[in-house]
Amino acid sequence: MPVPVASVIFSTYNSEAWLRKTLLGFAVQDRADFEVIVADDGSGDATRETVDALRGRVPFEVSHVWQPDEGFRKSRILNKAIVDSRGDYLIFTDGDCVPRRDFVSTHLRLRERGRFLSGGYFKLPLDISTAIGDEDIAVQRCFDIEWLRGQGLPRKPRDVKLTAEGAFADWLDALVPVNATWNGHNASGWKDDLLAANGFDERMGYGGQDREFGERLENAGVRGKRIRHRAICLHLDHARGYRTQASIDANLAIRARTRAERITRTDHGIAQLVAQGAAGLIRSAA
Repeated sequence: MPVPVASVIFSTYNSEAWLRKTLLGFAVQDRADFEVIVADDGSGDATRETVDALRGRVPFEVSHVWQPDEGFRKSRILNKAIVDSRGDYLIFTDGDCVPRRDFVSTHLRLRERGRFLSGGYFKLPLDISTAIGDEDIAVQRCFDIEWLRGQGLPRKPRDVKLTAEGAFADWLDALVPVNATWNGHNASGWKDDLLAANGFDERMGYGGQDREFGERLENAGVRGKRIRHRAICLHLDHARGYRTQASIDANLAIRARTRAERITRTDHGIAQLVAQGAAGLIRSAA
């Protein structure tokens, strides 16, 4: 297999219907010279079967990296995916996000040395998330704001994310006063910058672990760049049973230390994972 120009990494956990829609979104990208790594935080066999069933429908290599279910360990499985990635540029999203056709090409077009890219998402309610079918993704009608309104989506100012194009989208990203944070559902960066930061902090559970990663990159001089009106993905609604206040509070304490001490590299990341031999982690690809 040729070396991919980029590696797309996204996490999943026992959400086969949403995983299918995410993979089908990447299957219709306007370029196919990338690989996809499904970072699986302990799902059952149905997730593996979903990935295997879709391999023949996508024009790129798909790898499935899995670890046993021992609670929310997204940071660890993402680090394993980084280790397994073959591209020198890494694009991150989540297994509950459907990328627009130009998602990968936009990240690659806007990449810069010394920067990471900070995108957002367009959040859908559960009924519309469920209603989106294979054909809606294939022909991209699920990104058509009028089609979404026909499904019951109310008008809101955020609709501009789906309607802005060209210079107007560039202008919005330049002027809208939103911090360029590392957002796990839509972010990208150079692999060597991510390795220098030692990846994600594996002490962190749900709640801001992606933001802390971006804060370490910023401390190291790798600045965020907003692309929230140009790199578009739809967020499919779901419950968050793994969200706990204890996890959020612990993560906030780690983030506060990262900012106060200008930390650029975690002591609980990729290097430690590699030193442990990545025990309990399994990779499959075809």
